Amino acid sequence: MPTTEHRDPSRVARQAQMRDQNLGVALRGIVDAPAPVSRAQLAAAEGLARATVSGLVDHLIEARLVRELDPAQTQRAGRPAVPLAPARGTVAGVGMEINVDYLGVRAIDLSGDVLAEHVELDDLRGADAGAVLDRLAALAAPVVQDLQARGIRVAGTALALPGLVDRVTGPLRVAPNLGWRDVDVVAAVSAHPALAALPPRVANEANLAARAEAHARGGSPSFAYVSGEVGIGGAIVLDGEIVPGRHGWSGEIGHIVVDAFRGPRASDGSLEALAGQDAMLRAAGLPQTARLDALLDALATGDARASAAVAQAARALGVALASVANVVDVGEVVLGGTFGQLFDHVHDEVAARLDELVIFAPWSPLQVSPARAGQYPAMTGGALAALARLLADPAQWLRQQPTP
Repeated sequence: MPTTEHRDPSRVARQAQMRDQNLGVALRGIVDAPAPVSRAQLAAAEGLARATVSGLVDHLIEARLVRELDPAQTQRAGRPAVPLAPARGTVAGVGMEINVDYLGVRAIDLSGDVLAEHVELDDLRGADAGAVLDRLAALAAPVVQDLQARGIRVAGTALALPGLVDRVTGPLRVAPNLGWRDVDVVAAVSAHPALAALPPRVANEANLAARAEAHARGGSPSFAYVSGEVGIGGAIVLDGEIVPGRHGWSGEIGHIVVDAFRGPRASDGSLEALAGQDAMLRAAGLPQTARLDALLDALATGDARASAAVAQAARALGVALASVANVVDVGEVVLGGTFGQLFDHVHDEVAARLDELVIFAPWSPLQVSPARAGQYPAMTGGALAALARLLADPAQWLRQQPTP
């Protein structure tokens, strides 16, 4: 009498789960590779069987997440290897940012290409939160709609803000330089019809800028990142990952008190009060409404007051960073934003204070380097954070996509 073979449902589920995990491993291996890789190279790097990798790659190509390049010509006999690279113009992450003197949006695909970007310069200090968030939604919505009209799937959105963002419950707790407190930014932005299905992940702008910096450097870098704008933010990156802290509030380097006797309030001697963009402009005799270009022009002409202002800011920055280094034990400090543009003017003083004040400097001197992630890195970091959801579980993301 014939018997009917029954498949073990739990075994089938485990196999499906393993395939889903391997699909993510393969996609991340291709996206994170410093250069295009072949199927054989990917299999060797990830410890997977070649046949398994071949099937996974075929699925990723069909899903328009990976593309094949022209075969690489070699001197060896046999079929030339076909390099694999992230797909271009098929999936995008959208990064948004509100800062003290601008707001903007940037869309980036899996290959790192910028597909769209819009920035509006404005002084947003004291501006109504609801009105600014409406402006941001009005700026971002056409970008999302245009991407979708071009057949580009939007993996998600992320919003960078200059303040404390609760990574557990989501609201912006406080953004001192904007004058905002306890604002439900996700609800406000998602109220726009074009963004209702794409509620943003909200994060501190320095953390997202540091994410972009880690991506630009490749590998698994470790460094302390400083984001200098009107305010001063920071982030700690260890082995390529942001260290967010329990609530997501780590890295508020601007509030380190450098000189407790500077004024009647402790905050008068904070790093932000001494080395923020407004502080440097004021000390240089320039109007607070001036942009950083005015300070750079003054430095270029040898203006003594501007030079003294930047030197004082660099000293304060070096003292604050020495405190950070002594606590977290990093080997490199990366200067971004305002300090990245002023790098040649602040490097020597910052390095000198680190050498003087960091206890382990005699055995392991800290490197001070300029940021590499380009202008508006928090928007780039936001787009990368949105794409990270796809990269973490491409199988699940693909299942959620509407069928064509």
